[in-house]
Amino acid sequence: MKFYLILVAHCCLTLVYNAPLRGHELTRAVENAMSLAKEILSGIRGAHDACVTSAGLTLSSEAKSLEYLLSEIVIPAPPVLKSEELTMETSLSRVVNGLELHHRLLEELGEFLSSSGELKHLLAAVRELCDQVKEVQRLAQIPSPESQDGFPGLSLHLRSDYQVQVAAHLTLQQLRSFTQDVFRTLRHISVSPADP
Repeated sequence: MKFYLILVAHCCLTLVYNAPLRGHELTRAVENAMSLAKEILSGIRGAHDACVTSAGLTLSSEAKSLEYLLSEIVIPAPPVLKSEELTMETSLSRVVNGLELHHRLLEELGEFLSSSGELKHLLAAVRELCDQVKEVQRLAQIPSPESQDGFPGLSLHLRSDYQVQVAAHLTLQQLRSFTQDVFRTLRHISVSPADP
């Protein structure tokens, strides 16, 4: 009987000891993910400058002047992250799906673009952030979503160099906006990591 009491006490102490450790690891993983999101945001301008050389396509320019091409170049939209009602599980799943989407889009665009050094660096950062968010999911004991491969590709819609330039421009603008939302989502999680 005494052995069982000691065993139960040991199990309880182990659980109590490991809970703060897991919380600390989760906080550190979220902070690492936030740092990677910042790295992506700072790398987007360099990738845009290197890959998008057509006059008038600056990172800050609006898409209104490109409306005639938007119907031909269909760039899939990432999942929405701005809702305050999203659970941590839903938010992280959407972050992963959105990062995987942008990784595939940039990979496809990289096949058409000659200046791809900065783009490769950006691709690596997006992949690293995606892996880090999956680590956050693991530490938070949230199941990681399956990769979504069924998005429409860009290749069939890109018939000229200018269309490639526009697609790269719009994709990088979209990645910047999505990554800003990812950073805000991670910051919210870092403030309340225990929330489901």
